[in-house]
Amino acid sequence: MRAIDRARVTSLDELDLGAYIRPGDGILFGQGTGEPLSLTERLVQQRASYSGAGVFFCTTVFSNTFEAAHADHLRFSGIGGIGTLRKLVAAGKLDPMPCHFSSIGPMLESGDIRSDVVMLQVSPPNERGEHSFGLVNDHLRTAMRKARVVIAEVNSQVPWTPCDEPLRASEITIAVHTDRAPLELPPARFGDVERRIAAHLADAIPDRATLQIGIGAIPEAIVAMLADRRDLGVHSGMIGDSVVDLMQAGAISNAHKGIDAGVTVTGMLFGTQRLYRFADRNSQIRLCHASHTHDPATLARVRRLVSVNSALEVDLTGQVNAEAIGRDHIGAVAGQVDFVRAASQSPDGVSIIALPSTGKGGASKVVSRLSGPVTTARSDVDVIATEHGMARLRGLSIRQRVKAMVSIAAPEHRDALMREARELFGPF
Repeated sequence: MRAIDRARVTSLDELDLGAYIRPGDGILFGQGTGEPLSLTERLVQQRASYSGAGVFFCTTVFSNTFEAAHADHLRFSGIGGIGTLRKLVAAGKLDPMPCHFSSIGPMLESGDIRSDVVMLQVSPPNERGEHSFGLVNDHLRTAMRKARVVIAEVNSQVPWTPCDEPLRASEITIAVHTDRAPLELPPARFGDVERRIAAHLADAIPDRATLQIGIGAIPEAIVAMLADRRDLGVHSGMIGDSVVDLMQAGAISNAHKGIDAGVTVTGMLFGTQRLYRFADRNSQIRLCHASHTHDPATLARVRRLVSVNSALEVDLTGQVNAEAIGRDHIGAVAGQVDFVRAASQSPDGVSIIALPSTGKGGASKVVSRLSGPVTTARSDVDVIATEHGMARLRGLSIRQRVKAMVSIAAPEHRDALMREARELFGPF
């Protein structure tokens, strides 16, 4: 096993990021479970040395590494208030940038998003001296191509996961070796509401479907009902522990996806040690960058694509808000529109937006007017499901959509929604 060139290695205690980061630089790092915690903790500790440098958050952060107080020297930008980034948005230290996940790579290439410095969490090298991105790949390759400096945390507890491109020591500017548990995201617990939503969607996910599915209580409930399916495929921006269940049950073979035969394709492992151990040197899983997982041309080749996403609220005509309620940014555009459009156009595919009919205090999530932005246009929406049913909106007129949406709203809100619909659209 060949280690990184000794000239390129330093100890964490001796790592002076000020020698590599300049004021005004753009910094990007592996996020979610792929956050190189030792490096990002060092980044905020030493921030005065490169005052004015900017950090871009291209997905979500689960750690509490970044605080509003760190904006005294660092500038924060990103795609939304997902995870612990919500507190930065609420404090006015992160102004969300609406964009599709598939657009981040091109913006990195063009320089609209700067990535002068890239920080990685990677596995130890294999017998060929190649490292793996381990838990998160997504935009890292693209960012590295534009970077002046690549700093790697070689973590002995990160799995060697097959990736679309291996990482070689020669691509790393400086490395530190660590031995610490990576971040984990346990499966969300689900209850009766989520089970009812999943039950309404059972017929929409047949054998040989290719799944794009996120994380959360509703996706967990949906996956839990698929163990009896056969020859499912996975092409998803992220996967969690529940995919392990389906692979071990024989439900997933990836034999009929149209691309990447026999391989579960994802950009991020958002799970626990169970998923990490399963993915370690497992040729049936591949971490790919976003130019493959979210690329429209690639997705157009996927057969029977079933996309499952969620929302904060949906209106009576099918418009979807997955970003903010008023000024409270708690989501992002992310990859929703990329997959909604792809699944809607896939032969025998279906795009699903699934959400509970009510939120905090019993307020309806089916509304006459959105309280935030339109994330997914009604012209792109296919199916919307709640615990009260499934509304197929494709091909329906405005008034037909209103009736279908009211039918899946919570019963106690239906009369009010119809009154509001008449005010907006006239008699029904």
